Amino acid sequence: MKSTLPQSLQNDIYNITQISAIPSILNIICKSTGMRFSAVARVTDNKWITCVSQDEIEFGLKTGDELVLETTICNEIRQHSAPVIIDEVSKSPEFCNHHTPARYGFQSYISFPIFRKNGEFFGTLCAIDPEPAKLNNKEVRDLFELYTQLISFHLDAIEEVNELNTTLQEEKYIGELRETFIAVLGHDLRNPVGTTRMCADILLQMDLPEIANRQASTIKSTSYRMQGLIDNLLDFAKGHLGDGIRLELSRNRQALKKLLLQVSKEIKTVDSNHPLHINIDLKDDFECDLNRIGQLYSNLLGNAIKHGAANMPIDTQVITENGMFSLAVTNSGTKIPDKKMADLFKPFFTTNATNNKSGLGLGLYISSEIAKAHNGKMEVLSTDEKTQFKFTMPIKAVVNKIGLK
Repeated sequence: MKSTLPQSLQNDIYNITQISAIPSILNIICKSTGMRFSAVARVTDNKWITCVSQDEIEFGLKTGDELVLETTICNEIRQHSAPVIIDEVSKSPEFCNHHTPARYGFQSYISFPIFRKNGEFFGTLCAIDPEPAKLNNKEVRDLFELYTQLISFHLDAIEEVNELNTTLQEEKYIGELRETFIAVLGHDLRNPVGTTRMCADILLQMDLPEIANRQASTIKSTSYRMQGLIDNLLDFAKGHLGDGIRLELSRNRQALKKLLLQVSKEIKTVDSNHPLHINIDLKDDFECDLNRIGQLYSNLLGNAIKHGAANMPIDTQVITENGMFSLAVTNSGTKIPDKKMADLFKPFFTTNATNNKSGLGLGLYISSEIAKAHNGKMEVLSTDEKTQFKFTMPIKAVVNKIGLK
């Protein structure tokens, strides 16, 4: 008898059929005991199903065939978790009047439980024959014990391989999504934003009405903000999804000064509400990634503009002193709540989720990771009058690749 089985039972039966040693095990059992039918059965609380069988008596059970569970001795084995061995049913006080031998016409019977590694009952390794057989001896018991353990081992191994294959397929799919995602960020979004900013620059150089100039300025400022969001999100994606952020080191303080001034100039073009004061005093050359330091500075300036008091100056201090490089950005404004201080450098954290200028909440996180890559650190000091974010790093430190976590 066959019925439509749940997928989990179909998988169990399939896994047994994938164990190449099973036919040999069943054949050895038959040859060594004289039994002419042997099988591995999947036994649950309501089903007895043939997984694999060797049938020399035309008992008629093939893979997937079922017996009514209550008509089998395997049901009792499942309940008591103990093997059953019968040399001759007619001479067995316990089984001579049992309904199962009478129903299926056997005189000798042996069945050992199969347990999974976690202790879960799986089914049985069993054999029957219409004739008596000498089964209840150490050699046969040891043989069945060995084979049930071997079957259990193979089942667990197959399941682990299947889970590994599933994981690999999922990782492959995620990897493909990652590459697509990073490609979209790096090309399909970056390029249009760059083109938009370039068009805004062209418009601003033309003799246009004042309202058109204001609109062009808005377009340009928006494109800068979008570029910053894309850069931060791209860095976050690379760090979390595979590639990390690599630093390109150079030793040129004049180039760094020029870059920081350029960042300040760009910020001024998109925000005229905050006077920007920058003091740069670099006495020493040191290794760093110029573009990453520029990105860090841009993130800190953007954060100060978003959260600083309107029309109040933003001060930047960049110095090398006592073997350390430091970059500090200070803005006026209300104090950051103490309960939020510990989360400032976590990804996607914003101090004001209702502020439409709050962004993605990645700027400070990316900045802190850039600091870590330079063997440095980010610190924040916030009072009722002002807030300062400060990056410091030893100027002779060995610089590492960022590993975003």
